[in-house]
This record gives sequence, C-alpha cells and structure tokens, in this order.
Amino acid sequence: MAQSVKGMRDLYGSELRAFRLVEDTARAAFARHGYEEIRTPILEYTEVFKRTVGESSDIVNKEMYVFKDRGDREVVMRPENTAAVVRALIEHKLLGSSDPRLLFYIGPMFRYERMQAGRYRQFWQIGAESFGVSTPESEAESLLLLFEILKGLGLTQLKLSLNSVGTPESRPAFYAAFRAFFDAREPEYCEDCHRRIGENPLRVLDCKNDRCQKALEGHPLITDFLDEASKHHHARLKELLAALGIPFEENPRLVRGLDYYTRTAFEVLSSDLGAQSALLGGGRYDGLVKQLGGPDTPAFGWAIGLDRLASVVQQVKGEVGATPPALLVPLGEAAALEAAKLAQAWWDRGLPVQLDTRGLALKKVFASADRLGIKTVLLLGDGELAEGVVTAKHLATGEQTKVPFAEVPTRLSPAKA
Repeated sequence: MAQSVKGMRDLYGSELRAFRLVEDTARAAFARHGYEEIRTPILEYTEVFKRTVGESSDIVNKEMYVFKDRGDREVVMRPENTAAVVRALIEHKLLGSSDPRLLFYIGPMFRYERMQAGRYRQFWQIGAESFGVSTPESEAESLLLLFEILKGLGLTQLKLSLNSVGTPESRPAFYAAFRAFFDAREPEYCEDCHRRIGENPLRVLDCKNDRCQKALEGHPLITDFLDEASKHHHARLKELLAALGIPFEENPRLVRGLDYYTRTAFEVLSSDLGAQSALLGGGRYDGLVKQLGGPDTPAFGWAIGLDRLASVVQQVKGEVGATPPALLVPLGEAAALEAAKLAQAWWDRGLPVQLDTRGLALKKVFASADRLGIKTVLLLGDGELAEGVVTAKHLATGEQTKVPFAEVPTRLSPAKA
C-alpha cells in the first residue's frame, strides 16, 4: 500500500479546517496592520542558510534536506523562511527606499528532525518580517500584531519570554566570561556543546540536554554585558510592552536556535492547555541583510509553527467544524435540470448548497445528509416545479416548509442552513 514519506502528512477534515482558521485570522490581522504577503521558493541554494542561520546551529548541522540537483548545484529545501525572504528582497532590489517594508508569509518548511508528537519533517509556518526600522517601537507593533492573532484564535493564557542577546560588538566580553565558566565544568557538557563553545557559545545556552542545562546553573548573563544602546533598547521595549498590556518575563537563557539574532530574542509561552509551553518565537536580526550582500538594513520578525498552533486551537475551541450546506435534491429528470440552474444561481450569490446528483431513494438521501451533518434538505419535484418552490425539510426537527425559489438565499443563509 502506498504511504506518505515519514514525517510528512496529509491535511484534511477538522485539522485542515483548523489550519484554515489560523491562516484566515492571521491574514485579517496582517491586512489591518499593513503587512504585504511574499512567497519564496521551497528550494534555495544551501549557501543562503549556511551564511545566515549559522554553521553552528542544529538546523545546518543536523536538520537540513540538502542534495545536488541535476546541474550539480547544492540546494536545500528551506528549513525556515527569514533568510529566504531576505534573499528575495536583495535579489529584486526591494530595500532601496527609506520606507519600512512589512511582509508576511505562509508556507511549508522542511527539517529532518527526530520524530515526536506534534513535530513533522514538513511543517508549516506563518511569519512576519519588518524591515527598515530599528526602534523598540517597531518591535512592540509587531508583537502587538502577534498577540492580536493569538487572542483572535481564543488563546488567552499567553506570556512573552524575553531576552536581549546584545550585538556582535558587545558579545566578546560575554564570550570570554562564559568560556571560563564552561571550562570549569567541561566534563559535564555533551559532545554538541563542546563543538558549540568554539563556534558560537550562545548555542550552549540553547542545548536541550538536561545534564547540560543543570551544568549551566549560575552562568554569566549576557544582559550583564550589553552596551549602553542595547540596554536602552531593551528597557524601552519592556516599557512599551507594559503600556500595551502584553505580559512578559525575562529569560536570560533564551537565545533561540538561529545565529542571526541581535538584541531582542523572544518566545511566546501559552498555558491554555495547562502546562506552560512555547508556541513560537522570533527576534531582531539587524545584520542579516548585509550578511547576504544587501544594504545595511535593520529587521525584526517572528514565525508561528502552524501545525502546533492549529493543534492548540482545536483543543481550546473543540473541533473546528465546517458549515454544513443545505442539500438540494431533485426528484426526476425535469427537476434535475432546474435544480442545476437554481444551484448555479445560488452559488453565484454565495449560498452554500450541495447539489445531489446521485438519484437515490429519499430514505437513503436523508440518511446520507444526516451522516454528513447537513441540517436542511431542499426537495424539488414536479409539484414544487409547478409552484416555483422547494420543500425544505429541517432534519433536526422534522419540520417541512415550502420556500419560493427567490427566497432561498435569504431564508437559508449559512447561519440558518
């Protein structure tokens, strides 16, 4: 029997409806805030991510789907989309203006991760990227947009986990202090951390190994090594978040899994399902555009794991249901022709009506409609044709009423069907 590739899956039914609900809620919020959609290819040259995500990151070291194409060029199925968006902006010269550029994307990403509940090798992300503004106010606006989306989906137990990772210029002093701390406990760290300490010490803080996390207790805090501008930036962002009513807590170990972050790094935690867990994250990446060969451009962004969020929404809201349409059932050949014309007219007006074309006995039609969750069956036979009506049978009550053709769109709106 044919099966999907491990780590990939088909979306349908209630899960897909939850995906659509999240996407629609996000698109509406993006439109309100003036964000424009961008779509990048699934395949990119590997160098785009090695130069930006970082050679020391687990994404580059362990998780990317990399292969040679028929032209012997090394390509990768995008593991995240920020670097791809930056590449697109540089390639198409979309960053020359002094005006800010606000963008969002929705699409699949690919990482060869260890399989576990809720994590897939093809996963979906919704992301927002803000280019051209370096202020804490721009970050607050983006985070306000993010919380707007999450609250619009019914999530209320939310908190921002916040840190500042400083700038490349301010980090050497922290690195020196952190390496000294690491060296004093060197045997307690895993093999990956021994590699990370040489490549990028911040990656050690991101290790998921429990033993490594315990060995990190009492480590130097990067916030103690911030330059004055970064300190002011961080303080101003916290002031704005408090004024906007966005709950936050400082987390000095939060560095995120990518090498390109500067100053602000964050995750959003949710306890809507009981135990607190991270839903998504993001941060500032002022050097990324220049790193890929573009103009020196400040930027800030975040990405939502759509798979995870859709699952949380389903658990918080219950199953996300489709609006069951009314079922139009013609009885006989003459009625079948008129039913097709009526359905066409109603579809043009946006009325959700399913046209039955099976020619089944009424008993089987009603049983089928009940299984599908359809609330109203519209019967069209010779008698109805003569009167210019349909007989509407409401399955929940058994009530039958005659409705003139012209009144069906108003009498049987989606809310009433």
